[in-house]
Amino acid sequence: MRFIVNALIMVAEIAAVVAVAWAGLHYPLIFAAVTALIAFAQGMLLEHARLRHELPFYFGSHHPNAGLLIPFVATSSALVRAIIGGAVALLTFSGTDSVRLFWIAVVFGITLYLAVWLLRGIAHRLDAKPARWGYFRLAAPLGIIYSVGQWLLERFGQIKTPNLTEMGRTLIFDTPTIPTVEQGSELLFRMKLYIDSVIITLLKPLVGTDWAPIVGIAISVNVLTGFVIAIYAVMIGEAVVRAENKLL
Repeated sequence: MRFIVNALIMVAEIAAVVAVAWAGLHYPLIFAAVTALIAFAQGMLLEHARLRHELPFYFGSHHPNAGLLIPFVATSSALVRAIIGGAVALLTFSGTDSVRLFWIAVVFGITLYLAVWLLRGIAHRLDAKPARWGYFRLAAPLGIIYSVGQWLLERFGQIKTPNLTEMGRTLIFDTPTIPTVEQGSELLFRMKLYIDSVIITLLKPLVGTDWAPIVGIAISVNVLTGFVIAIYAVMIGEAVVRAENKLL
């Protein structure tokens, strides 16, 4: 019975990961809006909790009025994260190249599953809080993993980095004066690819030809997607851990 329940939880976990990636792929605008709302709600709860414990670390007995400071800082931080999360979610899944978007959804889903697996592991082995670790500690590592996935897509030809001539053609001829959200996102994505390629070129004299792509992966704009992944990893990870604690 325990094996069956554990298997059902794992199936539900995989289904939730697939559902998130599917929603981003097929409904990017709604996905971005939902991401922003979830990021704001998570931020309000977790930033309040963090600041209540953190304030005495920075200030002595005459610390500022926590009743005013904590809500202001927590709300500001949550709002900024919500705006960034929504914008990055839209840029990640919106565009006009359906094949590229499909493979991006695959990389997003794989990274999200790894994040949930990691949160489950540290929750059971170290009694860590999935929400707190996922929100405050995992965004950057997840962003690097996702960036590696994007690099692999480029290596296997699923994403093509444009050169300067192709960027000029896209900007002048392929993008209308008033682009749609998809067209604007496609342009921004191609600009991001081109800028990343320029950064790698500039890094080669500094770190060498072999190390430049590796450093480029770590400082790519793709790393920002790790925050979006962390948002959903927190939701799924918390639900899975609670189900396991209750049913197993």
